[in-house]
Amino acid sequence: MSLYRSVVWFAKGLREYTKSGYESACKDFVPHDLEVQIPGRVFLVTGGNSGIGKATALEIAKRGGTVHLVCRDQAPAEDARGEIIRESGNQNIFLHIVDLSDPKQIWKFVENFKQEHKLHVLINNAGCMVNKRELTEDGLEKNFAANTLGVYILTTGLIPVLEKEHDPRVITVSSGGMLVQKLNTNDLQSERTPFDGTMVYAQNKRQQVVLTERWAQGHPAIHFSSMHPGWADTPGYHKSLGGKGELLLLAVDYILNQQKLEQPE
Repeated sequence: MSLYRSVVWFAKGLREYTKSGYESACKDFVPHDLEVQIPGRVFLVTGGNSGIGKATALEIAKRGGTVHLVCRDQAPAEDARGEIIRESGNQNIFLHIVDLSDPKQIWKFVENFKQEHKLHVLINNAGCMVNKRELTEDGLEKNFAANTLGVYILTTGLIPVLEKEHDPRVITVSSGGMLVQKLNTNDLQSERTPFDGTMVYAQNKRQQVVLTERWAQGHPAIHFSSMHPGWADTPGYHKSLGGKGELLLLAVDYILNQQKLEQPE
């Protein structure tokens, strides 16, 4: 990561990816748009058992949408599904156990889903950051397998289902961390350079945005979006970054508090 890219990323992050960034952006929100009800709309949310995915699924459920949760681990996913049903009062919450780093599992899930369900919105939220280079059973680097290849297979496989519905959408939760990386198509599985999980994750997020651009060009009937939710204090964040995550949050909090102190009354 070049010094220039790191400085631009951190400056942009302080301005846009924190609570103050949200407070600034929300001034332009249209209240009527936020209170929309969506009964009859069907959503698929990957990684819906915790963090951003769970919060997303819960808000969709509260607004009457049907939610398909795609999660890796059965027990926490069952707990999340039960909690979403209790808090929303919406029974149309369905669970699918799929390891999104396993291409065979994804293809099998897609084929079954196409036969049994309709879909209006796919939300590619699940992601991972493995900090040491590890391979899946298929010999794929784990970050690439889940963050890029898994997203590609799932989205590509479900495009025919989405194209059958009115106003279909695909939303991919990328990251502003991609700003520290240029797209590198010569080393997709991180074999040729020293392994840094944070930088590999950033490269994967750049790949997701490029894929989204290509999908949008090839399938104009579907609205494709990629987005960064901001720096969110979630279990996945702490699991991936460990102590570095704690330090980043403390640093951001300190800088923002200093800015507030320096503002004239």
